[in-house]
Amino acid sequence: MDSALKLQHPRRNLGSRHRAQADRFVKLSKKDSERAAENLAWAEQNAQQAVLYDFTDERNWRCLAEIKKMRMDSEGLALVLEDLFIVLGRDPNQLSQIRGVNHLEVGLELLEAAFITDSLEPQTWFEKLDKKELENFVIRCRGLDFTDQRANIVYGRRLERIRGAGHEEIFIELVHHLLAHRPANHELWMELGRLHERRNEIDQAWLCYDHVQQIRPTEPVRDLFLERLKRAMDGEESVPWSGPSLQTRSDFLDRMQNLSQNVSNVPIEESAETEEVVNTELTRLESLLQAGEAAEAFFLARSLFTSGEEWAQEWMERAQSML
Repeated sequence: MDSALKLQHPRRNLGSRHRAQADRFVKLSKKDSERAAENLAWAEQNAQQAVLYDFTDERNWRCLAEIKKMRMDSEGLALVLEDLFIVLGRDPNQLSQIRGVNHLEVGLELLEAAFITDSLEPQTWFEKLDKKELENFVIRCRGLDFTDQRANIVYGRRLERIRGAGHEEIFIELVHHLLAHRPANHELWMELGRLHERRNEIDQAWLCYDHVQQIRPTEPVRDLFLERLKRAMDGEESVPWSGPSLQTRSDFLDRMQNLSQNVSNVPIEESAETEEVVNTELTRLESLLQAGEAAEAFFLARSLFTSGEEWAQEWMERAQSML
């Protein structure tokens, strides 16, 4: 895992340490008026680090927002709110609330309203969830943008609570939305694979484990799964299972590609008619990567490669490197 990815995984100890340091500088700014500006600048720097290291702790966001208000930084407070809403899934309705308002007057209220609706603490969020709110959550998730890795982590933890409460079908449906937007989330793929394996849904479990091994070749989870199946079948008369059919694999990849299209709709550039046959799939892949839509490009290229289009392997690897 590279340094950028490490910073997007919550590290509560470091977050708490930087928040405590920010609080100290805030207190110093109140005691020493002559150096108030300097101390608040140091406070803001530490508060930013607190959010960077642990974006799942509401206290870190609250600390940073309050310092922005103390420094009369309306634009900075707006950016804090926008970043928080990105972590919460980029709900268009929430994002619209922060435009055209006086953030110094209502910014902190918007922050608290967001936490009441979408607590970053998964257990707190789950405890407020009743049947009606669960139905609304399902509907809402289908239209959210989970391309930000932090949003994937927050919603992944919420879905784990839902699965733990016995709502496995909801978990399976919604987790595909998260994975379609962030195919590199190997931990969530593993969780889904284990669930399918426990449910004896062999094809679906294999597809999940196969995807993990594709993006993390050093973890032979697919091969270990096949070994478990072989041991389970020893002594039985059934024909050894050798993997899902090509059609099953293709359907799975097509579905993931379609789900990833919810993020954006990248048009295919039209080219002048020539005597040569235009490879629309290749054109589509080029357009997707140019637009930064690595997830959709990855699933499209992998589907083509699985179907026997060997030229697509290069594009699959190129898209995977961008995830």
